[in-house]
Amino acid sequence: MNNTIISHLKKGIWLYFILLIIEGGLRRWVFPSLANELLLIRDVLGFYLLFIALKNKYFPINRLVQLVFSVGILSIFTALFFGHGNLFVALFGARILMIQFPMLYLIGHIFNKQDVIKMGKVILWIAIPMAILITLQFYSPQSAWVNKGVGDNVNGAGFAGAKGFMRPPGTFSFTTGNVSFFCLVGCYILYFWLQPKLINKYLLIFSSIAMIVAIPTSISRTLFFQFIISFLFFVWAKSMKPGFLKNFSQLVIGLSIITILLINFNGLKDQTEAFTERFTKANEVEGGIKGVLLDRFLGGLISAFYNIEDNDIVFGQGIGMGTNIGSQLLTGKLTFLIAEGEWGRIIGESGMVIGFLIVIIRVQMSFSLLIKSFKNLFIGNELSWILVSYGFLLLLQGLWSQPTNLGFYVLTGGLILASLKTNEEEIEEE
Repeated sequence: MNNTIISHLKKGIWLYFILLIIEGGLRRWVFPSLANELLLIRDVLGFYLLFIALKNKYFPINRLVQLVFSVGILSIFTALFFGHGNLFVALFGARILMIQFPMLYLIGHIFNKQDVIKMGKVILWIAIPMAILITLQFYSPQSAWVNKGVGDNVNGAGFAGAKGFMRPPGTFSFTTGNVSFFCLVGCYILYFWLQPKLINKYLLIFSSIAMIVAIPTSISRTLFFQFIISFLFFVWAKSMKPGFLKNFSQLVIGLSIITILLINFNGLKDQTEAFTERFTKANEVEGGIKGVLLDRFLGGLISAFYNIEDNDIVFGQGIGMGTNIGSQLLTGKLTFLIAEGEWGRIIGESGMVIGFLIVIIRVQMSFSLLIKSFKNLFIGNELSWILVSYGFLLLLQGLWSQPTNLGFYVLTGGLILASLKTNEEEIEEE
């Protein structure tokens, strides 16, 4: 085993993570003139790491990766001959299947459980200043430097919120990046509350406060619902430990007191009111909680199949057409050319045959990791279970069309795979 290569690949994965966190900031604040070029920086890094891994036989060439890679190559040809016909758009779309999807498995193969925990600690450290940043963005006008848009966009990077406040993007190019980041933060916070001996208690407390601040400040229902889901997974894991009722009641009381104090703290009054107004109005439009869940989950899955155009059933309109960059290259503006939902985009781009195959792969992968994580609970490994509380829906129908969302898909999936390993399966530096 070449420990130098393993160390090199691990450093590359850490660089992938760092770029995911700061990429939006680089495009907005540091190198706005290179905004488009920087959008591909993780793809270049991913290609390099995959090449090194393959060259040194450290990449597991399993059937799933081979199948997805082959689908990516086939999709380029169908896009050129039966779809939109733009080579650059086709390549941009295919890179998801040929670079980013294999990258997920590379992370899962090279990282071990200790690497996953180590990254979790770093994420909690980042969460504290990130909460401060989104608070500044929340109160600042869109013309302020902290809200500067990608490529010197004068309209700012915030997105429509409520009560005159915009949803903040943090260090990302768009608010969805901030939401994805704090969804992952929530998982790690809950895991470390299960295993408090693994982390500095002050870091855990302050990052927990940052999480509580981030939920209303983000004005995001997605983050709110996701944290509830993760908390339910946490409760399940906690129930399998001795002294469950005593420890759990203490935790609930402690978090309730902190939450009440923060909500009644004047510094969070505006955030709470804005979040409540958006939550209420959006639910009214979408038919309440039932409507929200059915429309965003089941509705999005089912409509993907019956909204497809008759002439696009076989080959679709071409891979890449439904991505943000694809729409800009084809029309000159950012718009949804196919569908806003992920499954609708996949089916619309690739047609019923290839598109349905990709959907089946995502379904199989999501449920497989959920089942494996559940089984790991019985051997005392709560890490994969807590991570899959966010990763399950992300892997199932998380957006691939937006690069930051895709990055969190790859990172989270890879971390779940790595956290499932037993000691015998881990690749370690000796």
